[in-house]
Parts: sequence; structure tokens; C-alpha cells
Amino acid sequence: MKARKSILLAIVALLSFQSVSAQEIDALGTFTPYSLFGVGDLHGSNSAITQGMGGIGMGVRNPAYINFKNIASLTERDTLSFMFDLGGYSKNMYLKDQNTKSAYNAANINNFVFSFPIYDKHAMVVGIMPYSNMGYKFSTDETDNVLISKYGNIQYFKYGTGSINQAFVGGAVKINKYLSAGLKGIYYFGSQTNHSDVYFSSGAMRTIESGWKYSPHGFSLEAAVQGTYKPAEDYTLTVGAVYRMKNKMHGSTTRYSYAYNSEIRDTISYNKVASSIYIPATISAGVALKKGDKWMAGIDYERQDWSKAELKNTVGVGYKAQTAQSIRTGIEFVPNRYDIRYYYKRMTYRAGFHYDQTYVNLDGKSINQIGFTLGVSLPVYRMNNSFNIAVDFGQRGSSTGNLVKENYVNFIISLSLHDIWFVKPKYQ
Repeated sequence: MKARKSILLAIVALLSFQSVSAQEIDALGTFTPYSLFGVGDLHGSNSAITQGMGGIGMGVRNPAYINFKNIASLTERDTLSFMFDLGGYSKNMYLKDQNTKSAYNAANINNFVFSFPIYDKHAMVVGIMPYSNMGYKFSTDETDNVLISKYGNIQYFKYGTGSINQAFVGGAVKINKYLSAGLKGIYYFGSQTNHSDVYFSSGAMRTIESGWKYSPHGFSLEAAVQGTYKPAEDYTLTVGAVYRMKNKMHGSTTRYSYAYNSEIRDTISYNKVASSIYIPATISAGVALKKGDKWMAGIDYERQDWSKAELKNTVGVGYKAQTAQSIRTGIEFVPNRYDIRYYYKRMTYRAGFHYDQTYVNLDGKSINQIGFTLGVSLPVYRMNNSFNIAVDFGQRGSSTGNLVKENYVNFIISLSLHDIWFVKPKYQ
């Protein structure tokens, strides 16, 4: 019942929560009551390009852009090319339960990635992007008449903010004409804060502000592989896989409580202790078929077992972490990459589908997500420079059984830049 009540309160407050440190709590990278649990809402590792194809990436090999979902693909690049990808995202969510409806928008940087050659078909990649985001807020009013008559109107506010980010550096090598491999090191860092405040209408009572802030950091490794085969002329079949090792993020949890009014702020309690989060291993595999510069289609599967994870500050009776898994499929198509007359024929068009079982299970009900994606790349100046747009629209959860149904429309935009360095001109 407590878990159900927590979710219901989250929906009620989406309508009623108007102010309380607005600048802090509205600067969210996501907004969903499901980010209340575990490490928050997992961000994924998609650029605007791969997201436009449903989020596939295991078998994607293309010299025109960086596929950082599987860095073994970097060996497909030009040996003298330097590549950048800078992206941002916008999440637009419409939430509904059996009684209420609300909407919220969130935006943040999606990725900054830089790739450069090392030697021949060897290449490096350096980047940073979110790993998970926390963003929720809700409120409720005290209904006990005895407390109201004694202290006046009382409001309870709960909200969560923060992100865990991942910075990474990796390299890829071409073992032979059929096989490429890569290794990536990941550093996790950031902070997430859960707030719980009590506000009194009576000026004789002071506001109570309490909560806990978790600041983790840790390392992990990711191994990647891709194998290619040409079943027919101008066709390439690529099979890829990625394994990210399990790791334990260490850090500290700060529990605090303050009482204050407009003039005085007193510390009731402040305690900082060491803590840790166990992040389970992730395995992904996929295949893609490509025909020259015309089209590519692929499918991926990903699995991460959270059932034995040691998650911080788990709240609500009825919550249980479960295995997260997803199926993703997508396609991209270019009418004529080398057309000099019609710009739209040089554009790359993408579409995809994904089904995700998240790691959140409430009262025996799995919180699942389904989505459809569309994308396009607009060539800019040179052929491999492009402005990329992806839109993902779908739903998560359900409005039955005291849960929350989320309908969403998410956007990722990015700028991909490509340049050839260290080439000596033949003519001055």
C-alpha cells in the first residue's frame, strides 16, 4: 500500500506543486515518478543517429558518423579523419493515472564525443554523457484536523534531482579484414539528491527541510567486437556484441535536516557516511545488413540483471529490482548520397522500434516501455558533416493498478563534424 500511495502522491503533486526552490528542482534531466527508485531513469547510450533507428548500434558500421554504442565500429572510419558529435535532448512527458493528468518538459546535454585515428585502421574515442537521471516532484496536504487546528495548514513536499554521468575513453583495432575489436574504460561520477520538506502556513512554525545526497564514483570496462561478411556483391552483414563489466560505485551519502524561517536557519542533523552502489553487467548483441551507401537494417538485444543489485535508498514497500532487457530494430535509407541536384536525395532517413522491460517492478507489475522512432540527417557543407534529428514517441507504465502511464515525445539533436587532418596539399 505504501508503494502505491507513493506513486499516487507523485501524480497528485504534478498538478499541485507550484513552488519551493523552483530554480533547483526544475533543472531536471528527466521527469518521471519511476526515477524515484534505484539509480533513477537510465539514459541509454544513443546519439541522434542511432536513436533514430530505434537505438540499434551493435552491428552498425559507417564511416560517416561515430557509433559509440559499439566502438569496434571505429575501424570503419577514414584513417585520417577526426570526428566530433555534440548532441542535446528534450523530453516531453504526459503523465496520467486513474484520476489526474499532467505534463512536464526536461532538457540537457546528450553527449559530447570526439574520435581520432591512431595508426592505419586503429582509432580512439573520448566522450561524456549521462548514465542515469533523477527527476520527480510531488506534494500533499495534511488532512488530520487535530494537527491542522494546532499548527495550521501543513504541506509535505518530496522531490528528487541529479544525474550520474559517464566519461569514457576507448580504442578499436582491426584484427583482420573480417574482425574488429574495441575496449572502453568508463568513469562514473555525479550526485543525486532526494528532498523531503514540510511547510507550515503558521508563521510561528519553521520550515523543515531534510533529505539525503548521494555522490558516487567508480570505474568499469566495456569490451566490444564486430565481425563482417559479404554474402553478395555490395552487401555487408555485420554481427556485433558488447559486454560492460559489473562494478561497484563508491562514494558518500549525506543525510541532513534543517529548520529555518526568513531569518534563522538551524542544523538539526548532518551525517556523512561511506556508501556504494552495485551496477550489474550489461550484455548486448545485434546484427545489421547493409547495401552499399543505400540502406542498412538491423536488430539488437540487450540484457542487464538488476535483481541482485545493491541499490541505494530504495523507497516504498512493493518495489523490487528486476532484469532489464530490450529489443530494438531499425533502418536507415539514403536515396542518393552523391546527388548534386536535389538536396533531399542526399539526406539520410531513419525509422525504428524498441520494446524495453525496465528494471523497476512495483507490486509484482513490471514497468515496461514501447516506442517508435524517426530520424533524419541533413548534410552540411561537406558530405560527412551533418545536422541530425531523432524523435522517439511511445509510452511507459500503465494507468491501471495504481500506477502511472507516461506518454512521451523525446527529441535528440546533434551536430556531427568530420575533417581530414595532416594532409599535405599537392598544389599551393
